[in-house]
Order: sequence, then C-alpha cells, then structure tokens
Amino acid sequence: MDITFYGAAGEVTGSSAVVRHSRGAFMVDCGMFQGGRDADRKNFSALDFDFGTIDFVLLTHAHLDHTGLIPRLVALGYRGPVYATDATADLLTVMLLDSAHIQEKEAEWSNKRNRSRRMRRRDTAPLYTVEQARTSLRALERVHYDENLTPHAAVSCRFRDAGHILGSAIIELDLSDEGVTRRLVFSGDLGQPDRPVLRDPFMPRRADYLCVESTYGNRFHRDLHETESELVHALNDTLGRKGGNVIIPAFAVGRTQEVLFILAKLVRMGQVPRLEVVVDSPMATAVTELTMRHAALWDEETRELAEWMRTAPSQFRLRFVADVEESIALNHSRGGLVIISASGMCDAGRIKYHLRYNLGREECSVIIAGFQAAGTLGRRLVDRARVVTIMGERIAVHAEIYTIGGLSAHADQGALLAWMRHFETPPRQTFIVHGEAEARTAFAQVIEADLGWSGLMQPVAGTTYHLN
Repeated sequence: MDITFYGAAGEVTGSSAVVRHSRGAFMVDCGMFQGGRDADRKNFSALDFDFGTIDFVLLTHAHLDHTGLIPRLVALGYRGPVYATDATADLLTVMLLDSAHIQEKEAEWSNKRNRSRRMRRRDTAPLYTVEQARTSLRALERVHYDENLTPHAAVSCRFRDAGHILGSAIIELDLSDEGVTRRLVFSGDLGQPDRPVLRDPFMPRRADYLCVESTYGNRFHRDLHETESELVHALNDTLGRKGGNVIIPAFAVGRTQEVLFILAKLVRMGQVPRLEVVVDSPMATAVTELTMRHAALWDEETRELAEWMRTAPSQFRLRFVADVEESIALNHSRGGLVIISASGMCDAGRIKYHLRYNLGREECSVIIAGFQAAGTLGRRLVDRARVVTIMGERIAVHAEIYTIGGLSAHADQGALLAWMRHFETPPRQTFIVHGEAEARTAFAQVIEADLGWSGLMQPVAGTTYHLN
C-alpha cells in the first residue's frame, strides 16, 4: 500500500493524491494549480500518469485547487465515479462550468493577441471546454455527512464536516489490504473554529496515516474581535473620512458569503453605519443562492443574522451584479461602495477591472481577506508592491492595502494543533501537505515539539511513499 502526491506538495494548489493497494487504487482530490508562471504548464501535465487503474475519486471540497482538473480527468478517459458531499456537488455544477468558461476565454484572448502581433504560434487550446465540464458533472455521486460509503470492496469511508466552506469534508477511510485494515484520514482544508456561518470541524480520534493541510502552519490568525475591529476601521476610514470605495477580492465560494455575514453583523451591532454592498461575480451570486438553500449546515448565530438581514434592507443594502454592463458601470462610482468580487487571488475575473480603476486612488482601500499564493497579483499587493501590471497596464498602487488574515477560512497553527491533539495515539505516518515550504517546515517542527509525534513527512510532488 502506498501513496503518491501529485500536487499541493510544497505549495498550496493542485491538491491530488493517489493511494494504491493490492486490489486497486483511488484518488483523493483532483485540483488545479493556480498562480505563478508555471501554473498552465503544470495543469496540462498534471494527469500524465496511469489513471486507468483508478477505481474512484473522493473530493474533500469544491475549491478549484482541489477539484479543478476533474473535467480534464474525464475528458482524458476516466470513467469511474467521483464522490462528494451534497453541497460540494451543488457547488461544482456552478464552479466547473465557470472555470471552463474562463479557460475558453483565456485561450481565445491568447490566440487573438498572438495573431495581432503576427506571432507564428500554434493556437492555444483551453485546458478543457464548457461541454467537457458539463460532461464531467455526470460522474458526481452524492454522499451525506457521517454516512458509511463503500466505494470498493476493500474500502469504506466517511465524510466528516471540515468547517472550511459549504460541503467541505474530512475523509476517514478504512482500507483492507493483504489481511490488514488501516485507517487513512485526509483533513482536506480545515476551517478555523468559532468563525461565522459554518459549524466547527469534526475531530477524528484515530488514524494510522494522516494527510494534514498546513496553509497557515507557521502563523496565527488574529482573533475574531481584533479582525472585526480592523475591518471596522478600514470601512469607516475609507467610506467615511476619505469618501472612497472599498474593494474586497474574495473567493466566490465560502469567502464571499462569510464576508457578507460579517459586514451585516457589524452594521447590526452599530459599529459601522448603513452599508451599500455590491457582489460583482456571477458565480458568487449563484453560490450565495446555494448557501441559502443549505442553511442546515450553518451555525445558530448565522441563522439569526440571516433573519435580521431579511428585515433590515435599508441598513444593509445588498446588490448582486449580473451583466457586464452593470459591472462596468461600477467603475464610474467614485465612492461609497463596498465591492466584493472574484477571483480571490486577483488573477482572473471582474476583480481585475475594479482594481484597475481603484488601486491608483489614495482615497480607496483594498481588503485582502484570504490566502494569496506566490506569484499571484494578490500576493504582490500583500507584499506591498508599489506598481502592478493589470491587463498589460502598469498601475501605481496608491490605495491602502489591508491584509486581514483573521478572515481566513483556513485553520491557523494553533487550530491545526488543537485538531491533531484529539487523536488518541499518534499516526504511524503524518504527511504535511497543502502549504508552502516555509509553512510546512515550521509546522513539522512544532508538531514534533508540541505533540511529540514522529513519522512526519513533507512529500515531494510525484514521489511515492510506502505506507508502512
């Protein structure tokens, strides 16, 4: 029995692992690489291995860095089932089609640019098409939290609530191989406890082998009170004193909905005056509608807040922008708006236009509310770049940049350690994944020092590890 990591090994995107045993093989996640100059190359070569032996795929959650290559997997010939929670399957009906649309448009734009420059290059093909994404959705098999699933005669598993985004799951697997049964636990992405909207992550008690994320393995988030205080300052200073706009790049899935509820909470508590909030992302709009349909997955505070939002539309004015013309019109607004738009790392979508029109204005602010991978525009803003390039145009950064890490949907070092302390005995092997090199090295050191665990592994992409 062994495991090979094909992504998220020394980085935070491209999550994908294959477990092989004497009676077959399965894949956990099939994620897209995002950010950096090598992302396209990695995505086109990511599935260059024998996936014909894979019996099934398990998805931890809907974010594209965990699911974005499913359409390509199916287009290249995979014909098995793809298991996901109900909410994850619902989200993917929106997200994979949107991703495919972006792939087609970016390929079209690249080909037009090459032809306009009279470059003799073969036309760029999209990573996958909208039709291929639609076909891949047929492979989805829905799973309920905490129910026992037997996708193979040698495997049983359960999806547990990870508290990261709607439908996110920790996956517990019992694998029988050559007369021995071992338990594998994949954390997926873990949510920070005591955060708005979702319930806290489930706490597993036992694992022989553990794969744990380490996105913030070397950092602690501000507590929610400090985070809200910083957000209050950014809003009141920008909208009130300066009279500008607040731009919030936010992932359409999870982050947008959490930010909306936090903003509503601040208005309800009287910490900020009436807000006019615009969500400019067709996918975020669709995901917000799905979030409202899955209210059973919310925590109690969020249910109460949603009821207040329905009864106080004059205090919290929320508008969803659908068509392109309405989105463009937002750029004529000189102040008074909170604009939430995707993508969360600022590398695609409508957020690039809002940054283009607002970054150069010192009365405006940009609130970075989530992790920014190396090589992305969002990361350059976090790193205090004075000039950035957006759609070929160099723009001086005069707007104030707020990095509010406490809004992250990822558990910080303390929360990750607290989650791991619930294991009754240390796993035989622990694979630290989904973290940049510095973060996971620091996390490995603190696991050894604080928990006394051994058998800690920092996988290298493409390397196979025997599960001893």
